[in-house]
Amino acid sequence: MMPILYLASQSPRRRQLLDQIGVAHELLLPGEDEDAEALEAVRAGESPDDYVQRVTLAKLKAALERRGRRGLPAGAVLCADTTVALGADILGKPANADEALATLRRLSGQTHRVLTAVALGHTDAQGAEQISAALSVSTVRFEAVPEDRLAAYVASGEPMGKAGSYAIQSQAAAWISHISGSYSGIMGLPLHETARLLKVAGWVL
Repeated sequence: MMPILYLASQSPRRRQLLDQIGVAHELLLPGEDEDAEALEAVRAGESPDDYVQRVTLAKLKAALERRGRRGLPAGAVLCADTTVALGADILGKPANADEALATLRRLSGQTHRVLTAVALGHTDAQGAEQISAALSVSTVRFEAVPEDRLAAYVASGEPMGKAGSYAIQSQAAAWISHISGSYSGIMGLPLHETARLLKVAGWVL
């Protein structure tokens, strides 16, 4: 019998990706008393790599505390965070449609990086809490996209809530001429790295 896995993410894509590799899980989402968005604030001078790993570990710590407060059965907790980087600039979730359009204009005709960090908190055989983490880095090349197509994509609402203002599994996929790295990582949960963390924690996949 596999141990319980709590997924501390509101992303339906991460749920789908765990289902894809046959990993049963339960959601462990923030309550109304938690300011989950505050954890994603960027610190001055922070690199994209440092940022995404710090945020993921902060989300994991918050989720482990949440599990304890709620008195839930013991189980591992999985967290992930994705960011898009154009050079040293972090392109997070857009605050509004104007910001989404501005971000997509910057990505048009350029190659950017998609970084997804994943972290797992679990109890080992000796009863000690263990935290393990991994980082997936992929590169994505956008063709030059006409302004009207960018505007129509923004009007669809798809960019909202997405790092870099797009989702690779959406119509924006038609603009991507090349990717290098992990498709599932670009979606939001790198399955190779996630499976490796789960195997170390006792999962049989």
